[in-house]
Amino acid sequence: MDGQTDAEPGQQLEQPREAAEQEGRLWQGGQARSSLHLISALAQWVLLLACLVYLGVHFLRPSKPQSDKALWTHIRYSGRTTRGAAVNLSAESGPIQIRNGSVLVPCDGLYLLSLRSTVILEKEENWLNLTLQGSSSILWEQIVQGSESTVNLTTVLYLFEQSSIALWTSSNATLWDLSLSLVLVADSKS
Repeated sequence: MDGQTDAEPGQQLEQPREAAEQEGRLWQGGQARSSLHLISALAQWVLLLACLVYLGVHFLRPSKPQSDKALWTHIRYSGRTTRGAAVNLSAESGPIQIRNGSVLVPCDGLYLLSLRSTVILEKEENWLNLTLQGSSSILWEQIVQGSESTVNLTTVLYLFEQSSIALWTSSNATLWDLSLSLVLVADSKS
């Protein structure tokens, strides 16, 4: 034959076997890579699921632990008022502070305010302007006429921390059994 050497029969059998073994090793290497990809993807899914569960539990839980100490005050007062002066209020109970007759607002938020009193005008007075005033604005105002009238107010107010609340009268009168309550319903951080 022209320049071709005949290979021995044993060599001819070994070449396909070596090619088959190499192909088998490549297949096993590919299978190992596929297994690693599968394990890696499974681990990523498990971590993603764990993160979602953690976030779900975190957002379903209240942002602040509820405490037994709600911010509130209750004021009781009976006494005479002076024209153009703030009523000298003092707290009967509750953690909200009163300073110089004014209720100090402890934090920004929504407050429930309740005011009830019997107003007895002095003999020379025909009417009285009862005003609940914050630091910068009038929160509520009512004109009282007649010698004896009942004042009743229940409202919700948004108050700011730097505010203080005072009760003013425009005439001399007697406030009998005044009850003023202020309760923080929701602070601005919740």
